[in-house]
Amino acid sequence: MNRLTIRKPDDWHLHLRDGDMLKGILPETSRHFARAIIMPNLVPPVVTSADASAYRERIMAALPADDRFEPLMTLYLTEGTDPDDVEKGYKSGLVKAVKLYPAGATTNSHSGVRDLEKVMPVLERMAKIGLPLCVHGEVTTPEVDIFDREAVFIETVLDPLRKRLPDLKITMEHVTTEDGVNYIRAAERNLAGSITTHHLIINRNAILVGGIRPHYYCLPVAKREKHRLALRAAATSGDARFFLGTDSAPHADPAKECGCGCAGCFTATNTMSCLAHVFEDKGALDKLEAFVSLNGPAWYGLPVNEETVTLSKEAQPVSYPEKIETGAGPVTVFDPMFPLFWRVE
Repeated sequence: MNRLTIRKPDDWHLHLRDGDMLKGILPETSRHFARAIIMPNLVPPVVTSADASAYRERIMAALPADDRFEPLMTLYLTEGTDPDDVEKGYKSGLVKAVKLYPAGATTNSHSGVRDLEKVMPVLERMAKIGLPLCVHGEVTTPEVDIFDREAVFIETVLDPLRKRLPDLKITMEHVTTEDGVNYIRAAERNLAGSITTHHLIINRNAILVGGIRPHYYCLPVAKREKHRLALRAAATSGDARFFLGTDSAPHADPAKECGCGCAGCFTATNTMSCLAHVFEDKGALDKLEAFVSLNGPAWYGLPVNEETVTLSKEAQPVSYPEKIETGAGPVTVFDPMFPLFWRVE
């Protein structure tokens, strides 16, 4: 197969930042994607419906004139979040999900939740009205090894929460482990998982072998090869509980290439080419549309996109810019470490 036409894809986990960075990197997503769940971990974070509305206006103002793109807004869950404001935002159609960051888990997560009991009124209201909770599924206690954070989160936080609030719809974002895949597969209802482009391609060797390579450092951190293979099996299976959430996370190069570099891989530019390679490698190109275009809308209760995109396989490798120049500095594009032959026409 050298040509594939699918419904236009969506990205169910995206970082756009703000200001000059937003203006510089938004076109890299809006070029190929119809919609995206927008992460709220700005500084200050997007906590209220008013914050989300203002942020959406800034996104739309930065959108290239010829692109059609819908930002799907989320709220950053804090221990002071007002359940009434959350419900108001949801019923207005503005707020599509609420994001739980354990405090300190990743970039700009210090305003996140330390005591889950303090946000139970919000979670109970969300379960009642059907608003999804997106979780960064890691514990942050220092005694837990960074490579075990996801598995421990499932056991000590996620499973007890799901038993307490079985009607709460939860997206386990950027799943990185076989444990996470198996837990989602075992769930009878109200649990799904997004999978990133880069976690389908790299394992932890990419970060550490041959020197520290900061542009492969992300959170959750890439794990052992067995976990990457489990993610590939899940993504290419057609299972409706798994869908694309790139977690494309831009940082200017100086913030990555320093003594304490930021976490995040910027994959927006070449995600569709990378995914076509992965799915072809697994003999599953017929499952690509489900992963990028069908499963996510079904989970979030939205219609699939009417527009289509066509991917074609070239005889020679497709080239992408090494960096995206923005007013906030250059952002390095994810290098999958193999040639890409698929491109979006």
